[in-house]
Amino acid sequence: MLFAIAIASVCAQTTIKGAVFDAATNQPLEGVSIVSAQNGVTTISGKNGIFFIKSPLQINSILVSYIGYQPLQLAVNDSFTNISLKPSFASLYEVVVSGSRELQRRTEVPAAINVISKTLINDTKATRLDMLVNKVPGVFMVDLGNEQHSMSVRQPLGYSNLFLYLEDGIPIRTVGDFNHNALIEVNQASLERIEVIKGPASSLYGSEAVGGALNFITQSPSIFPSAKLQVETGSRGYRRTDFNVSNTYKKFGFFAGGYYANQNQEDNQHNDFNKTALTARADYAFNDRIKLVTVADYINYKTDQKGGLDSTHFYNKDYQSFYRFSYRKVNTFRLRSTLTKEWNDNNKTSFTAFYRHSVIGQNPFYYISDLPANPLKAKGQINEDAFKSYGTVLQHVKKLPAINGKWITGISADFSPATYFAKYIDVDKDNNGVYYNYSVQDSLLTNYNVDLLNTAAYTQLEFNATAKLKVVVAARYDRLDYRFDNHLLPGAFTGAPDAKDHFDHFTPKIGFTYNVAKNIGVYSNYSVGFAPPNITDLYSGVIVPALKPAAYNNYEVGGWMSFAKAKGYAEVSFYKLDGSNEIVNVRLEDGTYQNQNAGITRHKGVEVNVKYAPCKDLSIRAGGTYAQHIYKNYELSGKNYSGNTMSQAPPYIINAEITYKPAFFKGFRLSMEYQGLGKYYTDAQNTSTYNGFHVFNARMGYSVKSIEIWANCTNLTDAVYATTVEKSVYGTTYRPGQLRTLNIGIAYNYNKK
Repeated sequence: MLFAIAIASVCAQTTIKGAVFDAATNQPLEGVSIVSAQNGVTTISGKNGIFFIKSPLQINSILVSYIGYQPLQLAVNDSFTNISLKPSFASLYEVVVSGSRELQRRTEVPAAINVISKTLINDTKATRLDMLVNKVPGVFMVDLGNEQHSMSVRQPLGYSNLFLYLEDGIPIRTVGDFNHNALIEVNQASLERIEVIKGPASSLYGSEAVGGALNFITQSPSIFPSAKLQVETGSRGYRRTDFNVSNTYKKFGFFAGGYYANQNQEDNQHNDFNKTALTARADYAFNDRIKLVTVADYINYKTDQKGGLDSTHFYNKDYQSFYRFSYRKVNTFRLRSTLTKEWNDNNKTSFTAFYRHSVIGQNPFYYISDLPANPLKAKGQINEDAFKSYGTVLQHVKKLPAINGKWITGISADFSPATYFAKYIDVDKDNNGVYYNYSVQDSLLTNYNVDLLNTAAYTQLEFNATAKLKVVVAARYDRLDYRFDNHLLPGAFTGAPDAKDHFDHFTPKIGFTYNVAKNIGVYSNYSVGFAPPNITDLYSGVIVPALKPAAYNNYEVGGWMSFAKAKGYAEVSFYKLDGSNEIVNVRLEDGTYQNQNAGITRHKGVEVNVKYAPCKDLSIRAGGTYAQHIYKNYELSGKNYSGNTMSQAPPYIINAEITYKPAFFKGFRLSMEYQGLGKYYTDAQNTSTYNGFHVFNARMGYSVKSIEIWANCTNLTDAVYATTVEKSVYGTTYRPGQLRTLNIGIAYNYNKK
């Protein structure tokens, strides 16, 4: 009888196996709790998301839960079960990598950091990156047309090298050759998420990470075959096609994705552009502890440069351009490989080798100027800025279980030979003030090359001083070497004589997080950022000025909390950022001008972010900043602006969105977004202002099985607004925002889950 009972018991034993993955990214989830609803038997998913659960009793359903995701209960059978979890809309526990170069919970980072998730990327269907980035509180990416842009993160709207753009933790461009349009070189179709660090991040990532750092995380290979093809068209001549394909087979996984965008408008608009963006990624796991990841990016881009408008044309919605030939071309290739070795449970080393090649060619409108002797003639230039980079990053991570800590150390080197040339052009102008033709003259204005070498060492220690208090201490040392070789005789246009220069800087950081109570925490940090002189700061004049890197000291406190039984989430940050040694153009006693470290500024403000889902169908997001940007001690071109508000510094920036996804109409979504910018001064003298703007965007989509359709309306009320306004001695220039535009699209998604 006992034998028979034992046989029956063995036969009745149930084994359930499956895999758990993120519903938006198709990535496996490790550490997910899977519990039998019948008898409470529990297991945890492994590295690849795989789980096994055994029970002497029949299992009909399981409970699946993971921090930061919506819990799920589902029926199971004896076959392999794939389980997709949806990220929670208002979660304290988003996973980020930018805070320490290692995966960690958002609540473990003593800094203001926000994530633009894959779900938000998919729902927004952005045609430009600013449509995504501007959802982050305190960030305003200025749309200059056709993916051209400048940036504002805890800084006024501007073109300075105070922001660092990363792809998987590696700078997109080399240090010392900053370009405010660097995000043209990003493939939007390859993004898994975007992480935005606000405030200095130089202790980990080096120079230019002053106002903030934007880290674009590329899509990892899917754990099963997946593909996507979509097409889109717009009411203002915009056309776009996206694709991606991905899979993992045994030890090898791959992802390939990209898009082609094209825009054609009337000749007098001078606003055509096209872009091809491709990304390929390959992951190979030699075993459970050794992995190689290789990513390649290719960007080919060309746009007409439309230029700005005067007030009459702007307010009359007469957006025709005064230029018919100005352009910008970008051609970029990046390749990097990272080999990661886990020596044991407490030690891991990674080695990254990377190569970059970037060429930017321009016939820029802002270099065109009239000739006084002939009203129908002008002058300008065509130029080309190019560099190649050869770099490495070696990093080791050691866990310290005794203090629940982690010690990260690394060294890096980046050698980037850069070249620049400019040629004089003769420009024709008609009686209406339109520059319509040009011819290249046999005259070199500039021709030089610069060898740039950036070497650095960094370290960061994290540990729990108490059960609730986590401390982070970090430091980095950077050295930048410049070797300038001028192929022309030194002069006002040709630049400085041959020279060698170097700059070094030590950037510390200390911070802490403290869990006040369950789902309530605070943080504080002191951090330092720095920005070295750019090539043009050093070598565009007849003599090389003695410059130091601009330095910024940041003092910051903040906190976060969950409310309404985890249906809501709120965070707030207060900061004060003091800048010194800022590079300004100072008038000398002999009447000439020279770049000097003479600027002191102060930036202080508060940033707020709130998410709330009152019910399963509805989600609300609102974020913004209120800030002051002041010239503390500042003299520019012979004029003293000390005490003035900095130009192009709106006191508030707001972005809010409400999204409706009705349960009774599965697959449908509808959202309304608001973007607002406050009144600001358009000149450093504080004599002229722009009233800011208020813009509404609407989005609607529907997914059924493998098909998705959508319609987006940008600037729903057809408001006349400018993304940036500048006043100079030549007048006030408006860069017009996009008028009401309707885009529609359709996509086919294949997922063999």
